Amino acid sequence: MPMPTDATTERVLGALLAMQRQSWEQGVTGQALLDLGRGELAVLVADAAVTRQRPDGRLGDVSGEAGAVNGAACGEVVRYAAGADGDPRFAAALDAQLDWLVTRAPRAADGTLFHLLDSRQVWADTVYMVVPLLALCGRTDLAAAQVAGHRRRLYDARSGLYAARWDEDRGTLDRPEHWGTGNGWVVAGIARALHLATHWPAGLRDELAGHAAAVLTACLAYRGADGLFSDVLDDPGTFREANTAQLLAYAALTGVADGWLPASWRETGAQLLAAADRRVDRYGRVTGVSGAPDFARPGTSPEAQACHLLAHAALARAAVSPAG
Repeated sequence: MPMPTDATTERVLGALLAMQRQSWEQGVTGQALLDLGRGELAVLVADAAVTRQRPDGRLGDVSGEAGAVNGAACGEVVRYAAGADGDPRFAAALDAQLDWLVTRAPRAADGTLFHLLDSRQVWADTVYMVVPLLALCGRTDLAAAQVAGHRRRLYDARSGLYAARWDEDRGTLDRPEHWGTGNGWVVAGIARALHLATHWPAGLRDELAGHAAAVLTACLAYRGADGLFSDVLDDPGTFREANTAQLLAYAALTGVADGWLPASWRETGAQLLAAADRRVDRYGRVTGVSGAPDFARPGTSPEAQACHLLAHAALARAAVSPAG
């Protein structure tokens, strides 16, 4: 059933649907529509992602993208369409995307996926792009292995935060800064994977939930008086950025709704989301986020629009859950 929404949420959704979208942005748009209960729109998003599927299986490619993993974000909505619509092209497209992800996408010797086709780099963003889909499709072992591989390369145990990028050939961090959105992708990706998959090997769900909670807690140490974060969490000289708050809110509220975070986190998630809500303009655009297309300066982006909707849907789930 469609989730009740207010006028602001509808403006944010309208602005999102008006924006041009790359593969991962199409994917998070589909996820937001699913969480809002907008199944017919979700099928249309899936149809477009399948129409633009690459021969190698990558979904939603609109311009010959160099991304090796971003199309996997479309997998969840394509899987939904396969069941809701029944057209066999959806199931075939999902199988091709999974085959690419599991067997043919470029990866390190230990199986950790590289983010791009043309470089051997591990990015924090990949956790969100691939871990939820692997978990949803019954490959919780591979989902957990991807978290572990990214954690070994990017996680700084001293700060509790993730670096942005690792270069496998040089064996060192390529972007050591603790990018807020990157940390948000990690915790939101783990939270969505735990939300979508109910059956995990013994102890693994608790381990992933504990790690997500630890990163969430570490990020909150850098929340400012405005409720938001610097683009690089521990560099106050970078611009104030709103999508980190939305991603962290989604993770926190999903954790409450699904029972792996205590109810006290609901207030934290609601406060984070309220801070980001103040950045929504009269057109429904979430402003002051890492802006498309290069995410190097403040602007707007389809991913921030979708994350706003995902977080508000999680707030509604947390409000009615036993923990909430």
